[in-house]
Amino acid sequence: MEAAKTVDLQAIVRDSNVTEVLDQLDRELVGLAPVKRRIREIAAYLAVTRARKQLGLEATPPSLHMCFTGNPGTGKTTVALRMAEILHRLGYVRKGHVVSVTRDDLVGQYIGHTAPKTKEVLKKAMGGVLFIDEAYYLYRPENERDYGQESIEILLQIMENNRDDLVVILAGYKNRMDTFFSSNPGMSSRIAHHIDFPDYSQPELLSIAGKMVGAMNYRFDAEAETAMGDYIGRRLTQPNFANARSVRNALDRARLRQANRLFAGVGEGALNVTAEDLSTLSASDILASRVFDAPDSAEKT
Repeated sequence: MEAAKTVDLQAIVRDSNVTEVLDQLDRELVGLAPVKRRIREIAAYLAVTRARKQLGLEATPPSLHMCFTGNPGTGKTTVALRMAEILHRLGYVRKGHVVSVTRDDLVGQYIGHTAPKTKEVLKKAMGGVLFIDEAYYLYRPENERDYGQESIEILLQIMENNRDDLVVILAGYKNRMDTFFSSNPGMSSRIAHHIDFPDYSQPELLSIAGKMVGAMNYRFDAEAETAMGDYIGRRLTQPNFANARSVRNALDRARLRQANRLFAGVGEGALNVTAEDLSTLSASDILASRVFDAPDSAEKT
């Protein structure tokens, strides 16, 4: 009896270095266990599909278009970048780059403007991933003269006919994306993977803040870390909080305050500062935020 033909699945995973990307995602993003699990599942599916193809079991390329839903600052763009790497390493896209756009990059303001804009973006994205943030803005039924539907129709055609060379990821708030899909069943039918990004908890956001200051070559002193935890706890209860994005903005403002604190000591004489002085954020740099003066209102600057 002839031995059954086999393919080394372990070799596919090893040669693609896809686990390296998954490990990098684990290091980059705090929490998000459900998201990371889904990405690993998709990577496993792609590896197995590649093995099936080598054994002649796969006739058509899988549909890989995705939808990422969640609030701002929950890591959707970062995951899109890593997803593009996974797709490239496993041979599903030629380049593995990401083209990030919004409605303004796709939809024109007058007749004959939308199609060229959309097609130019698609041309740039071919061989990689097209990431459309706040994708629900493409559809504005309340405006009869809106050209978003034209862009959607072009996208639908390319998503179907070029799915072996382009992956489209739509992103936005979950409730608005649900409304968008209910109004555009053609788009909904082309999305194979829906991934919801949960908000971060207070401890997770504090851990993110620690990673961010380290990447900036700064550090919290003991009191500053406690103050940052208090800051995050207050901001979580306020409107317009954007998870990791708001934490980054808060750290940028803290760095400005730290610089002003050091600069305030500059006079006619020499002011010698150490690397530690220049790299340490103190509690006062955090507590000067307006969040502590008016806990019921969101900080705007």
